[in-house]
Amino acid sequence: MPGTPGPGHLSTDPDELWIAFTFWLVSPAPGGTIVGLRAFGIAVASALALLWATSGTQRERALLSDGPGAAAARVRACEASAAARPDDPEATRALAQAYLDASQPGLALGVLEALPAALRSDPRTEHLYARALLDQGRNDAALAVEATVVASCMPIADTSPMAPSEPGCDALLLASAVRRASILTELVALGVEDTRAQP
Repeated sequence: MPGTPGPGHLSTDPDELWIAFTFWLVSPAPGGTIVGLRAFGIAVASALALLWATSGTQRERALLSDGPGAAAARVRACEASAAARPDDPEATRALAQAYLDASQPGLALGVLEALPAALRSDPRTEHLYARALLDQGRNDAALAVEATVVASCMPIADTSPMAPSEPGCDALLLASAVRRASILTELVALGVEDTRAQP
């Protein structure tokens, strides 16, 4: 009779489909194990593992930075300190360093260039000025300033390591200046003017 389910008939009845699916899941294999259920469990577990792996379990965090909020707070504190003590070169250098840490070399250059000539000739100020020039992509100018720092501190280091150094020239500053000057010498020799534009 037409419409009567036979052996090859595909049923649209949900109950019959569920019974057929359940029979497929629990049909025993020749070894007597329930292979269909095991395969279904593995497929579900794999799908869950894939979703977990692609969802991301943690937010990305900077390893060394406290974040832009901390840098902005430090800049504000250094600006207030430099405004309260305009004749203090340490406060001005701290402000320039805060600007450099906040990736604002133009502001650091403005602060350092506004210093009187006597304060700008301090090796610590010149070393900071060279870094600001380097961060702005002016390697040749940074090399010239860093060479001045090395030249002013090197005679003190050569005369006697135990002798008191000139104010501003210490072993850490000299080592940093020598290292930066050697790197800048190589970059300028290779024709690299801006390390950010030409990595």
